[in-house]
Amino acid sequence: MSKSKLKHAANDSLSRSLGNQKEKNEQRARQRFNFNNLIRQFHQTIDTFPDFRKGKNISKSFKDAALAAFSVFFTQSPSFLAYQKIMQESRGENNATNLFGVEEILSDNHIRNLLDGVSPHYVNPMFHYIFDGLNENGYLEMFRSFNNNLLMPFDGTEYHSSDAIKCDDCRRVEHKEGVITYSHSALTPVLVKPGLNKVISLPPEHITPQDGHDKQDCENAAFKRWIGKHGARYKGLGITCTGDDLYSKNPICEMLTKDGFDFIFVCKDTSHKTLYEYLNFLKEDIKEVTIRRWSGKKWMLETYRFYNGVPLRDGEEALEVNWFELVIKAEDSNKVSYRNTWVTNFEITRENVKNIVADARAHWKIENGSNNTLKTKGYHLEHNFGHGKKYLSNLLMTLNLLAFLFHTVLDLFDENYKVLREKLATRKTFFQDIRALTTYFCFDDWDYMLSFMIQGLKKRHKVPLLDTS
Repeated sequence: MSKSKLKHAANDSLSRSLGNQKEKNEQRARQRFNFNNLIRQFHQTIDTFPDFRKGKNISKSFKDAALAAFSVFFTQSPSFLAYQKIMQESRGENNATNLFGVEEILSDNHIRNLLDGVSPHYVNPMFHYIFDGLNENGYLEMFRSFNNNLLMPFDGTEYHSSDAIKCDDCRRVEHKEGVITYSHSALTPVLVKPGLNKVISLPPEHITPQDGHDKQDCENAAFKRWIGKHGARYKGLGITCTGDDLYSKNPICEMLTKDGFDFIFVCKDTSHKTLYEYLNFLKEDIKEVTIRRWSGKKWMLETYRFYNGVPLRDGEEALEVNWFELVIKAEDSNKVSYRNTWVTNFEITRENVKNIVADARAHWKIENGSNNTLKTKGYHLEHNFGHGKKYLSNLLMTLNLLAFLFHTVLDLFDENYKVLREKLATRKTFFQDIRALTTYFCFDDWDYMLSFMIQGLKKRHKVPLLDTS
């Protein structure tokens, strides 16, 4: 056989091998992220929850409480359990049992009391299970961005605020008028990519009073804890952390560099006096690239400016970072429509500055693609589902976030789920249908319910009129 034919044969063999591997990965991923398997895994996670009850009053199932709470967030139906209790009483079966494995539907008070002592970090293994599965089967590659890195935005979001409702985990802020505000916030990191409309939720870090600390907890301290807890799992994957101006501080950037992470953080002149004094002194050396772009209505000018190697703060131990800026303005009026500035540890060139800026601007996806979705698209993140005295509010928020992650992976791997989400157009419509169907029909399992919905789309069933004579 000639060398040319041998080469073609080898290439064909390699292509078949890669194709077979891709098919195997897809099959493994579909099995791992099948709804029933995810629920089984969640059952195992709940088995690790600590049960602090003592004495004989332990008849109510801890697992039933956790599964029931999760079912409310997954179905986006605050009344889901009430409807299933009625269905159980009238028919002897219900969807909470068939879909989620709930053996006994407990009252809301029982659920809250049972779960109040469970720290939200006990839910983290479910986030790890999903992330590891995506990584092992090659699905994180779709999130690769500049420098083949994974973008990991960090941002804090508040989900409870009151001057009356409080618990041990509340953050306290005393105002001048003497009023005290009690609140809950959390750091909610995700994986994002410019141009991709999906985000992968990662374990949250709650901003709460810390044992042995007199100062109020804050977003920066929560970020350091998150890296301390989870950094080892992610740092070998090529992670770029992004954040607002709160994060572009010497200790945080130094910690990330030491731990093997890259970073892109907003850097304002109002909070980085030394850095901008250097830039002002070096202004003649700042490099600039301008791109003319048609917006669909008019010509816009995108001006990228950058300089490598400026101190992040004053002092001999200041970390050197690379600064860049984007200004967008209309060509005809010179009116500025966008301006922002950042720092990074990536070396910036004329060739890569546009890609680095794209990654920097993708940070908004943590708000629009995650936090805002959780607050306005049916998850009701800011609704008080139950506050408790210790961990309840934080735990319920974490279960809500986990439900959002379940929906994300089902949208990736459950073919029926994808079809329905595409056909029904909006998330709201889909879950409205889920609420209605689970109120009036009892389904054997998740797959049967989705198949029933798809058949309903394919056929126009005529409902016979009731004989009211």
